Amino acid sequence: MAIHKLDLGEFDEIDYHIIAIHTSLEDYRLAYFINQKLPINLGKSENEIQINIKEGETKFSRFYFYDKERAISWNLVQNKNEVIQQKKENGRTLFSNIKMEVSTKVYLLPEFKKADYFLKIENLEGAMMVAQIQSLLNTIDSISTAYTVETNKIKSKNNLIF
Repeated sequence: MAIHKLDLGEFDEIDYHIIAIHTSLEDYRLAYFINQKLPINLGKSENEIQINIKEGETKFSRFYFYDKERAISWNLVQNKNEVIQQKKENGRTLFSNIKMEVSTKVYLLPEFKKADYFLKIENLEGAMMVAQIQSLLNTIDSISTAYTVETNKIKSKNNLIF
């Protein structure tokens, strides 16, 4: 009788690259400029990324393109969003009956709080391709900087499963 042994390390392989993007552009404008520079056609995805935290629930916008010829998935994902909570002041003060809205900033990858967007590229082979993509992104005038993120430095990898 043969014994089959599975190594859990085989399932833990990372087959994607992450490029962090710093810009003040809105997500749809950034997707438009990326589509002009790269041979892709990012489109708004109905499946936004939902994250639940103790303050509440938020959704991050997502633009998606799948290259059928090369089997490469492209995701442009927002990193920053806000959760708005309704709070009522307790006590007997002048403002005791006023409802307040409290806004809390939420990040898709909290360890990269300064990045505005992430470009997640799945099944792309070769670090040279990633470097070329990064340099093309840096030629867009409205992008302050774009750089690759080492995937082993990401602590909240579960947020990238979509």
